[in-house]
Amino acid sequence: MPRTRLPALMAALLLSAAAVGQSWGAEKALPPTTHDVAVHAMVAAANPLAAEAGLRVLKQGGSAVDAAVAIQAVLGLVEPQSSGLGGGAFMTFYDGKTHKTVIYDGREKAPSAATPQYFFGPDGKPLGFLNAILSGRSEGVPGAIAALYVAHKAHGRLPWASLFIQAETMAGDGFPMPQRMSDAANSRIPMAQTPDSIAYFTKPDGTRYHVGELMKNPAYAATLKRVAAEGPAALLTGKVADDIVAKIHQEPNPGILTKEDLASYQPTIDEPVCRPYRAYVICAPSPPGGGVGVLEILGILESTDIAARGPNDPQAWLEFAEASRLGYADRDHYVGDPKFVSVPVKGMLDPAYDAGRAKLLETAGVAPGLPPFGTPAAATVAGIDQTAEPGGTTHFVIVDDEGNAVSMTTTVESVFGSGRMVDGFYLNNQLTDFSLSPADPQTGAPAQNAVAGGKRPRSSMAPVLVFEKRPDGSAGRLVMAIGSPGGNSIIAYVAKALVGLIDWKMEPKAAISLPNIVARGANVSVEKGADPRVIELLKAKGLNVSADAGENSGLHVIIRTKTGYIGAADPRREGVAIGY
Repeated sequence: MPRTRLPALMAALLLSAAAVGQSWGAEKALPPTTHDVAVHAMVAAANPLAAEAGLRVLKQGGSAVDAAVAIQAVLGLVEPQSSGLGGGAFMTFYDGKTHKTVIYDGREKAPSAATPQYFFGPDGKPLGFLNAILSGRSEGVPGAIAALYVAHKAHGRLPWASLFIQAETMAGDGFPMPQRMSDAANSRIPMAQTPDSIAYFTKPDGTRYHVGELMKNPAYAATLKRVAAEGPAALLTGKVADDIVAKIHQEPNPGILTKEDLASYQPTIDEPVCRPYRAYVICAPSPPGGGVGVLEILGILESTDIAARGPNDPQAWLEFAEASRLGYADRDHYVGDPKFVSVPVKGMLDPAYDAGRAKLLETAGVAPGLPPFGTPAAATVAGIDQTAEPGGTTHFVIVDDEGNAVSMTTTVESVFGSGRMVDGFYLNNQLTDFSLSPADPQTGAPAQNAVAGGKRPRSSMAPVLVFEKRPDGSAGRLVMAIGSPGGNSIIAYVAKALVGLIDWKMEPKAAISLPNIVARGANVSVEKGADPRVIELLKAKGLNVSADAGENSGLHVIIRTKTGYIGAADPRREGVAIGY
């Protein structure tokens, strides 16, 4: 599937940024010439209009969760290719008063009547991946707004209804079409060529909208008005729910989602999965979220000399790639919805287990074929996973004036989700994050991420919060909020940035601008602009190295300093970091 490519000029800038290695720390205030700086509160989001909406809420006395609601409402309008009312999300939230961290899981769910053969065609074989995306079977029950609503009830300061005013006004009065939205809408991806997409992105004169032109979405404004008045019930019951079900039941390959599936949806409040790394404790969503993947990669790297090597050493990048391959192998094999399958999280993050995995890097490296998944404690027999998990995702981070923090990744799955719209927003195709083949064709063992009724598909989303490590190993003061979109590459993007920030002590903008290397199995995607020596070293190991074929990262980071906050947004996208 075509992806937006990083311009060559930007790639060159990324390479030069990799050489920057100035340190940061919880007690170090960096000069405003290199970072966006704030004293009281800060937002970093994927679109300036969304970031401004969030900052406005913070200046009005709103909390980090209040700002998250406003940001998501605007992103659903200006980045419909990435997230929206019809999608899902994971939020990692830190309470500045109680010092507790929780996960608000708004991951979509499969219809209650779904079976492991849900994505099989009439011939008894799995549907082609693109056919599955465009089908009515790909949509899960949307959960992003429901998760935000539950978080707002616990941590909001401003009235729920007030948080949608900016997005509703923009949808009704019009907004300039952003570059990324224009690129996606005018691309050849099939989701941009559906009848709903053609209708939405075509002007009355029959031509397509392009960047900078005024777009309006009165249907979205009307839906936001309902959500502001009724909360998630506006989407999961009543007229909008009827419209969702009707759209899903249309050909081709109609789905089976029901109004009962929508009305019964409840987000989950979970404990995060956390582990020490160097002088810090890193917390992220537990399964089915992607946190365990990030943390296992870091756990493997902790037994290497990557910190001493630095970003200009090709061997450091080889270590990162090999650790990624091992971490992805375990994550892909063992992670699924823990309400349905046993996930050996403790075993995967056990320091002794990760140190054992790291020993593979000390010898000849990991075999160039599909790296073997390990056998962590409490692991169960599982089939080979066949999950594609493309990207159509966004991310933002927020800290407010009371020290509360949000790191939230939100998505409709593929670009423009399933390509089906109702009431001004796209429906997700999140169920194609399941393994389309439910069992190992050789052994018959079921895949951990096979479809089941009411099950949540595995996710790579990994919104992270970083804390100082106390002497007893527990989490202390909040240091950082970070995360990224990018499909199954999210895990590598976030791990790379954390290595840059923690191990190599780089400034935020430099760390997130480091070239991306995503290694899974024998395939390694290396972003244009990376050091040629890195590519040569990876090829020498027998790996299949290619130019970046995945979705560009969209990293956002906010770091707490002695005098306030510094923030940065990934130069590959349109994001900004702003505060006051």
